[in-house]
Amino acid sequence: MSEIKVFRVRGKITKPNWQTNFQKEIRALKQEEAVDRLYKEIGSKHKAKRFQIKILKVEEIKPEEVTDPALKKLMFGEKESVK
Repeated sequence: MSEIKVFRVRGKITKPNWQTNFQKEIRALKQEEAVDRLYKEIGSKHKAKRFQIKILKVEEIKPEEVTDPALKKLMFGEKESVK
């Protein structure tokens, strides 16, 4: 059985009238799965096509380095997410 890892993905969304940088933490088994999930989430929330999303960096992080409160709650439970 594989261990689920946490990846921090940084990148940029460039649309015709709008541009922004982003950082997203994603749980996945492999780096490729994390990138694919990011494309799905950003595309559905911001109506951005894959060619409009440029990924600058993907790094595996330790569970203690997670900053997303929802992800912390999912990983550590109710008590740990408050810290």
